[in-house]
Amino acid sequence: MLKRLLPAALRSAIVIVFTALIGILIPLPVSAQEQPSPMGDTFKRVILDPTTYAPAIIAYDATMRDWNTSQPFFRAGYVEHNERFTITGRPNDVAMSYGDGQRRILTDALVTLQMSVVNNVADQMFERMLITRFPEHRKLVRTIGWIERVSFASFMSYQLSAQHYRQAGMNAQRAQQMGLR
Repeated sequence: MLKRLLPAALRSAIVIVFTALIGILIPLPVSAQEQPSPMGDTFKRVILDPTTYAPAIIAYDATMRDWNTSQPFFRAGYVEHNERFTITGRPNDVAMSYGDGQRRILTDALVTLQMSVVNNVADQMFERMLITRFPEHRKLVRTIGWIERVSFASFMSYQLSAQHYRQAGMNAQRAQQMGLR
């Protein structure tokens, strides 16, 4: 089932991420003198931070709900208004297949994940720089960094999902009124 839904490259990426997580989470003996490497610490903070994943997961869920609730209309002969989900790439045309739409949505979610990772890596590097410069304000710097990451994730999540959730709700209501399933 998983092989059918996910392309090989994505399955490989998932395996790499889980392998890295296991490597990070398995405790290693460290002497009191040793400090974690800056790259390792940044990697660990980004991987374990929920703001890294939230926008991609929320955008995927919203777009899939919109896509799923649109299917009864396509089966009844209606056209797709979003040009990104039509066969020709023009608005108000025949919708692409369900599987192609799913792959497009997954690709979009992975691009969103990529943007979140870049933001969180940059934020962690900036935090590290500020903590090095102002060690007495470590807690303040970490708090401001957390606020930035949560704000970025919230903004992206809203921008990428709000319209799809609204559309999914309208689709479900119209389909029920029209007796489409």
